[in-house]
Amino acid sequence: MKNASLLAIALTLIFLSSCKKGPGEGGNSSVKGQIWVRDYNQNFTVLNGEYAGYDEEVFIIYGDEVNYGDRIKTNYNGEFEFKYLRPGSYKVYVYSKDSTMQSPSGDITIVQDLEITDKKQTVEIPKITIVK
Repeated sequence: MKNASLLAIALTLIFLSSCKKGPGEGGNSSVKGQIWVRDYNQNFTVLNGEYAGYDEEVFIIYGDEVNYGDRIKTNYNGEFEFKYLRPGSYKVYVYSKDSTMQSPSGDITIVQDLEITDKKQTVEIPKITIVK
């Protein structure tokens, strides 16, 4: 009985140590960036102004998941940060008006692919410009 218990404990430890966690929360890395807004008139013919995209929703997809894993809003300076991520592949995306007026919904998705390779890494993505 004692040997069976030890065997069960050993097998459990081997199983747990062989589980490799993929992209997602639970790590010490982060992804940060900034949203910039180009504000146009209704027909996208006149640029009214440009400014930091405050209070904009930003989404992140972990690995090859279908749905987003988390979403946050930008601060007053258009900055955002997703914290506590593990190494792996990610997609960060935001919505923008379609200035080409080709999208039936009037909106498009701007996606930034990235990779976290180290356990304590901060990945800064290039500024994302959206249209309003």
